This record gives sequence, C-alpha cells and structure tokens, in this order.
Amino acid sequence: MSIRFAVLGAGRIGQVHAKAVSSVNGATLVAIADPVAAAAHHIRDTYGCDIRSIDMILTSDDVDAVIICTPTDTHADLIERFIKAGKAVFCEKPVDLDVARARKVVDTVVAENGLLMVGFQRRFDPDFMALKQAIDEGVIGEVEMVTLTSRDPGAPPVDYIKRSGGIFRDMTIHDFDVARWLLGEEVTSVQAAASVLTDPAIKELGDYDSVNVILMTASGKQCTINNTRRATYGYDQRIEVHGSKGSVSAENHRESRIEIANGAGYTRPPLLNFFMSRYTAAYANEIASFVDAIANGTPTKTTGMDGLKALELADAALKSAQTGQAVSLA
Repeated sequence: MSIRFAVLGAGRIGQVHAKAVSSVNGATLVAIADPVAAAAHHIRDTYGCDIRSIDMILTSDDVDAVIICTPTDTHADLIERFIKAGKAVFCEKPVDLDVARARKVVDTVVAENGLLMVGFQRRFDPDFMALKQAIDEGVIGEVEMVTLTSRDPGAPPVDYIKRSGGIFRDMTIHDFDVARWLLGEEVTSVQAAASVLTDPAIKELGDYDSVNVILMTASGKQCTINNTRRATYGYDQRIEVHGSKGSVSAENHRESRIEIANGAGYTRPPLLNFFMSRYTAAYANEIASFVDAIANGTPTKTTGMDGLKALELADAALKSAQTGQAVSLA
C-alpha cells in the first residue's frame, strides 16, 4: 500500500519535498495546495498531482499524510487541524516561533495519539548517519567535543527574514538539533555571540547574520557552532566530533570528487550551491523514514519534542546574544 501525500506550500522547500515524495517507494503525491497559482501549477505539471485548497485536503479521504511547507507562523494551527483530522503530519521546522505555543502543539499530538515528524533533514544525510554510527559503535570512545560549521552562500530575501523568527530559530535551529543528536545528552548551558557583518538591512530587521554558539551539557561535553549568511565559496556544511579515543568528521560535498594538479597548484571543483542539492539524499531518506513510521508504526526519528527542544535552545541563544551572558536551561 502506498502512503498518499499532500504538500501544503509550493515554494522552495515545498518543491524539495514534492520531489522527495516522488522518489520514495511506497509514497504517492496526491495533491498540492498553494495560493500562488503558478507555483501550484508547476508542481502539478511536474508530478501529476491535483491542486486543492487546504480545507479540501483536510477532508480528503485519499490523503493519508500532509507535509507542511507553509510560512512558519501557520505551522502550529495546521499541525493541530490535521492531527485532529486523523492525518499523519510532517512539518518543516520550527513548529512555532513561541515555545509555549510549540509545547501546546506537542501536547495536542499526544492527546490525539497523532503522528508528527519535524523536518530536521540533516539527521538523514548519509555521511552524517555514518558519522553517528561510528559514535554509537564506540569507534571514537566517549564524545567530548562537537564542532558544527554551517554557512549559507547568501541571506534569504528580506520578506522571508521578517517572518523567519531570526537566524537562531531559522538557521541555527538545525545545528541545535544535530548537537543534541551527537552529544547524546541534553544541553544545560548556552553562550552565544552574534553580529551583522553582511547586510545592514538585516540589522534593521532586528536579526543577525553571523553567530557563534557554545553549548554545554551537565557532564561537561561541549559543542561549538558557527553560522554565517555569507560564504562566497558555496554551501559549507561540516561536522567534527572529538572523543576519548579519536575523532570522526564529515566534510563538504562538491560538484564532483576530483582534484586537478598542474602548474597552478592543486584545485578541486566548487561546493554544492545550497541545501536543495546538498541534501537531496537526506530529504528522500527523511520521507522514507516517515513512510515507514506511518506504514509500520515505528517511531519517527525526529519528533515534535525534538522540535520543541531545538526551539528552546534557539531562544536561549538569542537571549545570550542580547545580554552577553550564558543562559542556563532547567
């Protein structure tokens, strides 16, 4: 039996998920919803699905699950509506920009015995999964320090920044999730520094474009995160985990895995340009995992609680950046 999907939102990330659904065995894209007709028609024409309103999808008997790719400020309400309608829900991060509201959503999912998966695709990247497996198998001993580098090639449009909740809730939130995943312990202290170095318009919106964060657990494990909205050389995604017996790392992906040596020196092809190409396999693996959870009742690997915990870290980081003081988490 194929799980029948509808995607809510036909923007950039909606297109990524429509492609992922179409590439996964056991998944079928039935419908797309978006108020922008051209965007909805593009997905309909590419994948052969219907165009429907969100209200129509809510009552559609031929839709088993929805993927929410709408603006962040719509996520919480849509999750609750579709969970109460008996649909399985996959929602892009964050669940909401407000921790209390996100917690209410998680409580609703539990009360309704619903299925919610939050979109933290980096856990499903083949290289990062291999890195985590090495940790779980004890290859590097006990984890002591994690270093996460995540740098975008450029900032998103101003209209997006206005609704995103800021860099910590929009960009660094992925690193907060990966940090929890790799540290294996909850974070108890957050120290952050943030500034605007790439575009004064970002400062006018009350946001940052360049941040560093130090996370610490109760046992003393540490994670350092560095983010910027401007990496002129491409989409920079690296992980290093240092342990008591050694270290394990995952390097950047390039357009091809060759190296040229000549009189000018050694050169390699450029990095992949952004998340749509860098994480193609991860998005497919993510949806495959969601399909398995629906079909076989297996737990989702990224839950509403994971979304809530990452949001709590984002809020703590913002407070630390604003005050210059470390923030403790109860």
